[in-house]
Amino acid sequence: MIKSPQDAGAGVFLLAIAGLAFWLGSDLPVGSLRQLGPGMFPRVLAVLVGIVGAIILLDAMLEQGAGLGRWPLRAPLFVLGAAIAFGFAIRPLGLVVAAPLVMVIGAYASPETRWREVLIFGGAMTVFCVGLFKLALGLPIPMAPWLVGY
Repeated sequence: MIKSPQDAGAGVFLLAIAGLAFWLGSDLPVGSLRQLGPGMFPRVLAVLVGIVGAIILLDAMLEQGAGLGRWPLRAPLFVLGAAIAFGFAIRPLGLVVAAPLVMVIGAYASPETRWREVLIFGGAMTVFCVGLFKLALGLPIPMAPWLVGY
């Protein structure tokens, strides 16, 4: 019945994420289309992710695809590690250290990493994030508390 186990796994995973997001956001008031509540975006996003998951699962039953092979742990561990490192580094070190740190740790997820490109991209994304979150949006994100204060 399932012709593409890899796609079926991805579809089931997306459906599970959508269900979890919908359930976790169920306590938030949705509001109306004229006055959106804090629960509107999570619910809409959960529904969209669920629709994509259902389409992928349906496609896995109709078309031949790749089977489930070995699951490499390198990429998920380093990507998760980068997110955790950002969470621990943002307050004490600030965005100017935490953002490039995420890029460097995340780059270890691939054995084909080109470090010069990672450093250039990390610097550019840090400048973009500072411009967007601090200057344009005015969010209270620490830039470099160890250098200039909060």
